[in-house]
Amino acid sequence: MRVIAGKYRSRALTAPEGLEIRPTSDRLRETMFNILAARMELRGCRFADLYAGTGAVGIEAISRGATHCWFGEKAAPALKSLRGNLAKLGVSGTEFTVEEKGAGGLLGRFQKLGLAMDLVFIDPPYEAEGEYSQTLGALGRGNLLAAGGLVIVEFATKGKFKLAERYGALVQTRVYKQGETSLAFYGFPAVDDVADGGNAPPE
Repeated sequence: MRVIAGKYRSRALTAPEGLEIRPTSDRLRETMFNILAARMELRGCRFADLYAGTGAVGIEAISRGATHCWFGEKAAPALKSLRGNLAKLGVSGTEFTVEEKGAGGLLGRFQKLGLAMDLVFIDPPYEAEGEYSQTLGALGRGNLLAAGGLVIVEFATKGKFKLAERYGALVQTRVYKQGETSLAFYGFPAVDDVADGGNAPPE
């Protein structure tokens, strides 16, 4: 596992042994950031890596120029790996925040501080349907996503449940499948889309 591009390009990342931590693959991470780079400026963005695990996705965002990344993780082995990767790369403490209460604690912090993210990445355990719906529901209800921001969700292509096309104000705009893993993109519909019925057309 390595950083794909940016100032930490090709630097190795580590993950704890065992099946409890499932890092996003290098290939899928590269695909995701290529898609994002084609539609928005990554440099200077505010990025949230929920269910961060090893921190590979958020570290990739920092490497590519995100001004700050907030990591949400509460599992002790993952936190150790995450902090180890940040330290090994020498990532400045001004570039990241680690919330040890996990995704829920991080969203609560955003709400309390009035912070809105430009990009949010969600990758709970694939079987944790409640985590998906609860987190996406919170993002769809609150002012936690900036105008023009995106939520990217990693999930099992042939999982036991399907993501909804809408969570509150969030509307699914695109699904990208890569083998056994898929990415769903959510955002707020434009004013014209709302006038036409509230459904943003697929990209």
